Amino acid sequence: MAGSLFILLDDIAAVLDDVAAMTKIAAKKTAGVLGDDLALNAQQVAGVNADRELPVVWGVAKGSFKNKLILVPAALAISAFASWAIIPLLMIGGAYLCFEGFEKIAHSYLHRGHENDHPEATTEALIEPSDAVAMEKEKIKGAIRTDFILSAEIIVITLGTVATAPFMTKVAVLSLVAVVMTVGVYGLVAGIVKMDDAGLHLTKTEGTNVWSQVLRKLGFGLLAAAPMLMKFLSIAGTAAMFLVGGGIITHGIPPLHHWIETVALGAGSFGNFMLPLLFDAAMGIAVGAAIVAVVMGVQKVLAKRQLGT
Repeated sequence: MAGSLFILLDDIAAVLDDVAAMTKIAAKKTAGVLGDDLALNAQQVAGVNADRELPVVWGVAKGSFKNKLILVPAALAISAFASWAIIPLLMIGGAYLCFEGFEKIAHSYLHRGHENDHPEATTEALIEPSDAVAMEKEKIKGAIRTDFILSAEIIVITLGTVATAPFMTKVAVLSLVAVVMTVGVYGLVAGIVKMDDAGLHLTKTEGTNVWSQVLRKLGFGLLAAAPMLMKFLSIAGTAAMFLVGGGIITHGIPPLHHWIETVALGAGSFGNFMLPLLFDAAMGIAVGAAIVAVVMGVQKVLAKRQLGT
């Protein structure tokens, strides 16, 4: 009886060792996507009232957990019964990211110079509670949609890492990666969006000793860095849409992906790093521009038909 118990405990320990090792490998492989996820979500929740920042982050985090609850079982089911569908589904998600990124650029370009056409209406809208609530809900929805696509890529990359592992090991690794990465990303997002508040608090530190002076200087430093960081994350978030979306599409077209790898290998160590990124970005921009053009064309046709009726 005791021998059987020790054998069982040994098997459990072996499984846990496998789970830990595979989780570590999966975390390394998904680190790039994780960085994009962080930049995108920090940028998505920026711009809301200071007292609503953490509730918005929490709302997106809850949506992210729900995404994982859908994606982990779906990934396991698809890998078991329809593994051929994983790449096409990822490419659709990648195309959506490209569209979202290019639409953001197009929107800012098309509406440039019109922000102050009606300053009174703009000011009134800013202080209207219903508008603030609607904007908050829209930001949460947009962030959750983006998180779904990035989470899907993380889950698929992780699934590839544990492709030959036993079923229960797959479940354990996928679940662990999903939980740890969600907590990590949204913990960092919460810290980023509240950085200015932390800086303001530190600037009010009382006292004349060296420690108090250091804290006050740190506070002023955080206040100065916060807007620059948010501006950087806004740019990085848009760039990440093209890089991730374009990367998914190029990886989904094997001849193109192999050609890019061949070209990059002949370009030295720096070129081997930069060329795939540039190809991914170019693909993302091209796909995004094409989809936006189609969508705008369809919208114009529908608008003309409505006017005609």
